[in-house]
Amino acid sequence: MNGRELVRSIKVFGSAQGLRAVRSAWRRRRTDAWGLPPRGAERARVPGLAVEAEAAPGGGTVRFARSSLRICVSSGGTVFWAWDGAGPLPSYALAGEAPDADPRASLEPDTDGGWRIVSERVTVTVSRHGAVELRTPGGVLLRRDLPPRWWEPIADPDAGSGAVAAGTARWVQRSEVPADARFFGLGGRSAGPRLRDGSYRLWNTDPKGGFGPGDDPLYLTMPVQFVVSDAGTHLAFHDNSWDGRVTLAEGEEGAGSGHDRPGTSEVRMTGGPLRCWVVVGTPARVLHGWAALTGAPALPPSWALGPQHARWGFGSAREVRRVVAGYRERGLPLSAVHLDIDHYDGHRVFTVDRERFPDLPGLAEELREQGVRLVSIVDPAVKAEPGDPVYDGGSAADAFVKDARGQEVRGVVWPGECAYPDFTDPAVREWWGGLYEERLRQGFAGVWHDMNEPVSFVPFGDPTLPRSARHVLEGAGGDHREAHNVYGLAMARAGYEGLRRLRPDERPFLFSRSGWAGMQRYGGTWSGDVSTGWPGLRASLSLVLGLGLCGVPYSGPDVGGFDGSPSPELFLRWYQLGAWLPLFRTHAAIDAGRREPWEFGPEVLEHARVALAERERLRPYFTTLARLARMTGAPYVRPVWWGTPEDRALRDCEDAFLLGDALLVAPVLTRGADRRAVRLPRGRWYDTATGRAYEGPGQVLLDAPLSRVPVLARAGAVLPVRGEGDELVLEVWAPAAGRTGGGLVVRDTGDGWEPATIERYQSRLVDGRVVVERVTDDGMEEVGLPVRVRGL
Repeated sequence: MNGRELVRSIKVFGSAQGLRAVRSAWRRRRTDAWGLPPRGAERARVPGLAVEAEAAPGGGTVRFARSSLRICVSSGGTVFWAWDGAGPLPSYALAGEAPDADPRASLEPDTDGGWRIVSERVTVTVSRHGAVELRTPGGVLLRRDLPPRWWEPIADPDAGSGAVAAGTARWVQRSEVPADARFFGLGGRSAGPRLRDGSYRLWNTDPKGGFGPGDDPLYLTMPVQFVVSDAGTHLAFHDNSWDGRVTLAEGEEGAGSGHDRPGTSEVRMTGGPLRCWVVVGTPARVLHGWAALTGAPALPPSWALGPQHARWGFGSAREVRRVVAGYRERGLPLSAVHLDIDHYDGHRVFTVDRERFPDLPGLAEELREQGVRLVSIVDPAVKAEPGDPVYDGGSAADAFVKDARGQEVRGVVWPGECAYPDFTDPAVREWWGGLYEERLRQGFAGVWHDMNEPVSFVPFGDPTLPRSARHVLEGAGGDHREAHNVYGLAMARAGYEGLRRLRPDERPFLFSRSGWAGMQRYGGTWSGDVSTGWPGLRASLSLVLGLGLCGVPYSGPDVGGFDGSPSPELFLRWYQLGAWLPLFRTHAAIDAGRREPWEFGPEVLEHARVALAERERLRPYFTTLARLARMTGAPYVRPVWWGTPEDRALRDCEDAFLLGDALLVAPVLTRGADRRAVRLPRGRWYDTATGRAYEGPGQVLLDAPLSRVPVLARAGAVLPVRGEGDELVLEVWAPAAGRTGGGLVVRDTGDGWEPATIERYQSRLVDGRVVVERVTDDGMEEVGLPVRVRGL
């Protein structure tokens, strides 16, 4: 640490808090110096040559001279492989047991001393050196995983019998994909959604302030790669929560003497098992298989699909009432208000500042009568102060993370010196989940988890817990190197399961800044502290698209950016983007400018009103997309190549997206633009503002005045929209001659667990008029709903 870092720490956190952070950083270093001895000498190892194989349902085990490889193809076509005896369980990512093996797939000898498994959807081959190839049934290569390499600690002869240096074996796995392939995923990446050549760290991290497209890693990383090529689409998940790094390099066709140079992915992990899941198929089939493996996305309550307003620094119940009244008086819809840490007593979790919020339950009831819910922030860090009920309860339950000597691990967060619950302990999760009863008594309808990477303020080094901190890890035991990335995921599980126990008739509303693979089971996420600026606006879209391809469909940014004061134009363009995203929420820091639409002048207010009105008109469509996400794993917001991944031009399109199957949204992401180019997938598309038709594939130039962003509807699409008096109406865009269209509708059944039914509709052009019918098991029948035809 240098003097500048100390000054910055004191300036940011205040003199007392800054000095606490300095002490905490040094304490963490000392803890790790004692708890994590140097790794010492290591020995490199590769599998060697294949020796024998043993068949089993779905595949089998291939034994090599210095390792063994287990492979299993499931009935759904998902492939699992693992080295050195690792199995699919235990796993924080999987929703339950591993999928059943395909009884028709078996391990059989291949050429050159290798082995292969043939199944309906994929063929897997294993070379005699340990390379694993996945091919389509037609024999086209999707992925080649080269033989891995391990670096294992060598026993220290001076340390006694059986002693080894700290840690487990490091490993590296290099993979090749077709030269035309594009990489996506790896969790929330601000530089995406397409991941260019570079190195991406797998370590959930608070970037210590606002971030933009160049900052990596961020709050929610996942070892999940979504790969799209002419050969097909696949998702590869290395199920390992340790600190790691993924290095990507796109390939080149015709490179070097006319031969293709494949794309490459190199995964390096500092420990943990080497095991991988691969899901193949169309993009829709891949994410359906991923949801089957890691769990269906949580379904947000209906009100969470509406516009929401948050701020760090409301400061009082009076200010909350003033802001809500501002929306009401201007006729602007509002579904929820989020309270940040300033509503706590001394920033302590599960408390209320009674001076600023003297009757929080009364405020919540008052707002609910106006159709507005209250949502509470929940941080994991507990002020380490005897007499604090949460701390005393956690101490009695032995709930807090400890170091290798059995001492409570302390960090510094907003309340001061804090302890951290060990959410990898089932008993701790149950204890923590019970604490949400206090939030419900205060009238809150949902929660957002923050600072759960987890964060400990430091002026230098990694802003988290010591790597040597001990965790229960579901009884297996381990340290923070293994637990860090799943800490936010396990906290989300604790909160979600607690809310379900406390209010079993209501769907919980929870979203979390940090998480890991499988996060969607418990809720959604948001961008975190995205910087206010045009680069931050672009990063907002990248995060939502990338997270959707990793199985987390419900997310959104801090509209307007977290810090600073956006210009009226920037705020409006951000607001227009947010209106088309699943989580539509304005938010800002305590020292940032206002984020209410009327604070930017009458022109911005009127254009924001239009965006809000369209969001509310499309609420039935968002309800349908939410239900379909739970049923199929498909995200609300999808890349434009979703339906045509073979279109190479669309694979490189990062500034537009599909909302479901019906709409293409082209937000304005650059200053001063009043027109923008839009690349269309194949088929006919209608400009929803002008009704003009365009034919894809190709690129068109569309008007993008300040009043709106270009939105196009697919010909033949049937969308559920809100009509007069909240009547459900089917909006139908005329299909092209000789073509049919259609759409799905899932009606709102409330905020409980009532089952929902998918209604299917078909549209066609007959003698110049559009005919819409409902598709049933017995054939076609009349619609039974008002129909509004557009595009004729």
